[in-house]
Amino acid sequence: MAQIAYKPHGVCSRQINVDVEDGIVKSVQFIGGCNGNTQGVAKLAVGRPAQEVIDLLKDTDCNGKGTSCPAQLAKALEEAMNK
Repeated sequence: MAQIAYKPHGVCSRQINVDVEDGIVKSVQFIGGCNGNTQGVAKLAVGRPAQEVIDLLKDTDCNGKGTSCPAQLAKALEEAMNK
């Protein structure tokens, strides 16, 4: 199991805690950010293959920032998958 604490960049959330086991997202927790939205994204990610979540979220943009909490989750999952 890969457990990481990812420090996102360019978004309101301060940390994303991710657990991936055998390529499946087991848990996601956002610290900070838009609480309802991050909770919803986390719930949708759990139980899915990490690569599927990465592919779905990696290009999500928040108000022209060039990134978003979902896009940062994709980066966190990529890091977890490389551990």
